[in-house]
Amino acid sequence: MRRNRRVKIVATLGPASSSPEMVEKLVHAGVDVFRVNMSHTSHDVAKTYVETIRAVAEKCRHAVGVLCDLQGPKFRLGEFNGGRVFVNDGAEFIFDQDKTPGGADRVFLPHPQIFDAVAPGHILLLDDGKIRMRVKGVAKGRIAAEVITGGALASRKGISLPDTLLPVSALTEKDHADLDCSLAIGADWIALSFVQRHEDVLEARRIIGDRAAIIVKIEKPSAIDDLDAIIAAGDGFMVARGDLGVEMPVERVPGLQKQITRKAREAGKPVVVATQMLESMISSPMPTRAEVSDVAAAVFDGADAVMLSAESAVGQYPIEAIQMMDRVAYEVESDPSYDAYVHATEFSKRPTGADAIAAAAYAIASTVKVAAILCYTATGSTALRVARERPGLPVIGLTPIESTARRLSLVWGVQTVLTADPEDLAHMVRKASQIAFEEGFVKAGEGLVITAGVPLGSPGATNMIRLAFIDEHGLPDGHTPDEFPTGGKRRTPAVTKIPT
Repeated sequence: MRRNRRVKIVATLGPASSSPEMVEKLVHAGVDVFRVNMSHTSHDVAKTYVETIRAVAEKCRHAVGVLCDLQGPKFRLGEFNGGRVFVNDGAEFIFDQDKTPGGADRVFLPHPQIFDAVAPGHILLLDDGKIRMRVKGVAKGRIAAEVITGGALASRKGISLPDTLLPVSALTEKDHADLDCSLAIGADWIALSFVQRHEDVLEARRIIGDRAAIIVKIEKPSAIDDLDAIIAAGDGFMVARGDLGVEMPVERVPGLQKQITRKAREAGKPVVVATQMLESMISSPMPTRAEVSDVAAAVFDGADAVMLSAESAVGQYPIEAIQMMDRVAYEVESDPSYDAYVHATEFSKRPTGADAIAAAAYAIASTVKVAAILCYTATGSTALRVARERPGLPVIGLTPIESTARRLSLVWGVQTVLTADPEDLAHMVRKASQIAFEEGFVKAGEGLVITAGVPLGSPGATNMIRLAFIDEHGLPDGHTPDEFPTGGKRRTPAVTKIPT
């Protein structure tokens, strides 16, 4: 199943989209990766979701990734008398450790670590930022704050502290249990929520190892302050604009989106733009013009993927939302100005042989105008390096490992084919050429750029490049059908199946 676009689509599964029939329809509509939101999904349901996705992917003969999104630390207020109060602008409001129900002047705050970390002058955001307060003073078990923006406030609403670096891990007790479940059911990507510093990513890495790749959700001001170290520590990144727009002034979010996207691309790691991309399509069959422009802007910036949340999880038009995102992405990538926009920023070349090979593959493809770039890859790193250059033609990842194919389903422009490692260099070129020919990526007379590592099958050893032109048999120049015992046809490949 070939895609006609290079940016990938991530869709959140939920009640509106989780049946096997709907999952198959969504894959055909354009979904490349399904997100399982562990905040709202039980372990049994998550297991069922993944089993459904794997069955549909096998039926469609298409690599489909699974991203399990951990909830992260959530801080909530205690109870109010009557369940709701009204706080007035300019009033003093107290947070304390008294468990009795609160009123218009105080409430229980069941998080002692906040009392230890907050300081005078820090901003407190309640109910997704609708209520704003400034800390005036801190005593043992007591925070006094001034209401900047008042309003109605209900029991158990969330509280955010954008100025405060909290002494808490990004993995709560619930997250540890959800992480164990996610790894057991074979998630390809694990998303970490409310990361404050790169040490949070390293903590998760020690648990996850190489069993899944890590996506870091950027949604805290402290994460922006430590962005370079976080980019170095993670495998991929998500611009989580919803919470980022709560914890920081909303007018800063578009610039931060571009900054995060640029830094992730420079590192050669996938970046997802998320939250409210087609929000109106939760209840409408058509998006607003502003939403279409929002999706288009992310595609023009060269993001690896764009994501739907409630639109596909609980919306009335999940298929239409995916189709709309697919059409917008296709139109942007077909625009005459797209190439100039996506290459507007020149990234420095890393001083490694593998990165030099990837840059050379892009340069050759741009000069000779070949039909595709094919990368033999065991870990996916070769395809990632080539995709970093954002070539204007298909990037085909040839891998014997199914989990690698699924992880690459999130990466810009990469389409994967499962196939065994070649026997030698000559077989490598013939095999790549025939796969590209049979899968429809190249026609007779067109050229291919092929990258691989020698010795063959050695992970992380990309060190060679080959330019080949294809004849009417789908064979590279200098080879004949007699070399193939099956009459020039590719045998069914042996692939490594990763149990789920």
